[in-house]
Amino acid sequence: MKTQLGLEESGYEVPTGLEESGYEVPTEIQKESIGLALKGLDILGAAKTGSGKTLAFVVPVLEKLYKEMWSRYYGLGALIITPTRELAYQIFEVLKKVGVHHDFSAGLIIGGKDLKFESKRMDSCNVVVCTPGRLLQHMDENPLFDATQLQILVLDEADRILDLGFQQTVNAIIENLPLARQTLLFSATQTKSVKDLARLSLKNPMYVSVHEHATYTTPEGLQQSYLVCELHDKINLLWSFIKNHLKQKIMVFLSSCKQVKFIYQSFCRMRPGTTLLALHGNMHQMKRMATYVQFCRKQNAVLISTDVAARGLDFPSVNWVIQLDCPEDVSTYIHRAGRTARLEKDGEALLVLLPSEESMAQQLAERKIPIQKIDVNPRKLMNVERKLEVLCARDVQLKESAQRCFTAYLKNVFLMKDKTVFDVKKLDLEPFARSLGLALAPRVRFLQKHLRQLQQKKAKAPVSNAAGVDSEGENEEEDAKNTGHLKSYAENDAGAFGGQSDSDASDDDIFTVKQRITYDDEGNEEVSQGPSEALKPKKIITKAALARKVINKNILPNKKVMFDDEGEVLREGPNVQKAEQGPLGASQIAMPPMMISLL
Repeated sequence: MKTQLGLEESGYEVPTGLEESGYEVPTEIQKESIGLALKGLDILGAAKTGSGKTLAFVVPVLEKLYKEMWSRYYGLGALIITPTRELAYQIFEVLKKVGVHHDFSAGLIIGGKDLKFESKRMDSCNVVVCTPGRLLQHMDENPLFDATQLQILVLDEADRILDLGFQQTVNAIIENLPLARQTLLFSATQTKSVKDLARLSLKNPMYVSVHEHATYTTPEGLQQSYLVCELHDKINLLWSFIKNHLKQKIMVFLSSCKQVKFIYQSFCRMRPGTTLLALHGNMHQMKRMATYVQFCRKQNAVLISTDVAARGLDFPSVNWVIQLDCPEDVSTYIHRAGRTARLEKDGEALLVLLPSEESMAQQLAERKIPIQKIDVNPRKLMNVERKLEVLCARDVQLKESAQRCFTAYLKNVFLMKDKTVFDVKKLDLEPFARSLGLALAPRVRFLQKHLRQLQQKKAKAPVSNAAGVDSEGENEEEDAKNTGHLKSYAENDAGAFGGQSDSDASDDDIFTVKQRITYDDEGNEEVSQGPSEALKPKKIITKAALARKVINKNILPNKKVMFDDEGEVLREGPNVQKAEQGPLGASQIAMPPMMISLL
């Protein structure tokens, strides 16, 4: 290991933790990058998933601090930033094993842990492994955090850290770091954006890509395939796949936390016969760590996860990776599929696409990803729709979880940037809701707004000339085809959009009266408004307005008036005057009898 990495020639002492941890032969990315990093050069490292990129930056970090004779009294010397907590935990464990014979102090700084406990020990940490959000919090709030002596900065999964999700956080972190530092960037899908690299102030970086000219961008032992199925068949497909692979280790990727939660809860109630685990960003940090460790130790299990587990995590002996929801882009697909077939082992990846998402397969082929189409064996496909209906009917919480799952999936598809692949207008929503065990499709506000905008845009479209009428008609026909599912969804369940159903106006009539046209005796046309007029909101009358209305009519409320047998007023309340009409139409004031006798 020493000779192959060129460490003896450099004069650096290699920690014996490498041999004790079982690392004997370096991988290609380790051979190419470690030597350059030990010379103090900035590096952009790119390699396939599972190729050993973690050691490619852990070894230079330890060697650089060892060469500088760094101690805990010197403060922070190396900073390793990762996009997820689980990946930070994994790197920290590797750092402890490899650097066990060094005197450096290392700290794991991630969200979900005790902030005060971390704050008291930040000034004594030489190596910090962290996530961007938690690091920025310490920079802003912790007076003990000092990065003025920083020697080396490492960004693992650099393309994910530098994208829009962490842009403001990373910019704030970089502003607090010294310019005189070494920077290492590693990822399976490395960024070459000049704008991104300029933010990091790299000095003549060396681009190391050992697989740049390879035939395929994914590991050779990874067998990849995809199939096309309807949206309402996805859950049946996943359940059938799990039941037919009970003795294997499987990872299932979904788009949102609410989908993961519902699938996990419902499948646990149906008892597939294997261990089910869930991992998503809304879980408590200790629960996330326990799930990560449990899945690593299991030989046969199913982990249902979001993309929080898609990058960098090294789960041993994963047989299958199922992408039940289409990935956002090709890079996301590569990282998801890379959870299997690691370190030259074999593995299989299955991508499930909708008919409207089949163009994603073409994008994968353009990026040198070998993927072939397969078909589902209908004899092995099980239908669990009825079971889910019964479970949702019995458990209100599970039903609400299914409704949130429905909305979360539609929102995820709606917000995707690549509209050539993701088109919410082409989704058949009613069967999808029934496949989740729901009798009716839930209310989705943003779809109502989207459909209304489409209708307004169509109504405002200018009328073209005769030559353009045909093309406009074709566009209208295509739009009608695309929005057909949404319109039927809105008409079948008006409550889902919060609107008023036409059938509510009259239960007996087939047609709803919108406007009545009558004729008088002379045959003139008169228009009377239908039920739509009654649906208009009326002005709310407040108590103050009602009081002013009573005063304007000279009405004296809460007064007792007595009458005789002839209907004449006998007595009114005290200080109340009776108005009578005089012969000339003027008001004559008559005093009550009791008042006259007193005078």
